Amino acid sequence: MASSSTSDRKTRLAADLEEVRHHLVVAVRRVCPPSIAAEAEDLVQRAIIKLMKSEKLSEGKPAASASYLWRVAYTAVIDEIRRRDRRREVPLIEDSAAAIPTTSQPDPEREAASRGIGDAIRDCLGEMVGTRRRAVTLHLIGHTVPEIARLLDRKLKQTDNLVYRGMADLRRCLIGKGVTP
Repeated sequence: MASSSTSDRKTRLAADLEEVRHHLVVAVRRVCPPSIAAEAEDLVQRAIIKLMKSEKLSEGKPAASASYLWRVAYTAVIDEIRRRDRRREVPLIEDSAAAIPTTSQPDPEREAASRGIGDAIRDCLGEMVGTRRRAVTLHLIGHTVPEIARLLDRKLKQTDNLVYRGMADLRRCLIGKGVTP
């Protein structure tokens, strides 16, 4: 008897999840701008994860209201837009790709200068304390301070200080090596 009630609950939960997913698909497609429309399914998945984390869609509780689902879908889309703005992801369009000059051989002087700057940065990072080095490295590859705090499992203010002081150390070291902006 217990196995049939468990089976019934699982069936109800699956049906509720499918209904919620359908509402989220509709909501995401309604608010999604054309620039990220191709990723609508990913946004729906992120919205479902948000729902699961907020425990609004857990066993034994009624399904979330339509207005709440719309709000979750809307925030998932806004979060993606903000993430793209932070990362400055700009897709190449066929017309703009033609405007990018192509050269068969890279400029040797520029290549050598770039290699020298890269070596100087690596040397300076190698001289830093481990926690600052990790924070600055993550910052240089494009992570935000909250993301770095989460990745390093540190407090936000502590991470902000690590990045700020680490970048100051990096600037001083690079200037000492003769590398200036």
